[in-house]
Order: sequence, then structure tokens, then C-alpha cells
Amino acid sequence: MRAAPFYCPYCGETDLEPNGDEAGGFYCNSCDRRFILAFGGIGEE
Repeated sequence: MRAAPFYCPYCGETDLEPNGDEAGGFYCNSCDRRFILAFGGIGEE
């Protein structure tokens, strides 16, 4: 399992919970937004 985010990227609050069937999906209870975090890679392309 990957690490969960500590803060919402939109409002900065910590009231997050996993969301949806897709890996990396989270829901922020504070700003009512859903988002997906994905790893983009290491280093330059």
C-alpha cells in the first residue's frame, strides 16, 4: 500500500479519506473535492 497524503492539495486541511475504486483516489471533507494522486517518475525525461 502506498502512503496517503497528509494534506489536501487544494485547501491544505487534513480531513482526507480514501475515495473510489481507483488507486490513489482521495476525498477532502473540508472542501468537498475528490482527487487522484499518481506517481510521475524519477528524474528527467
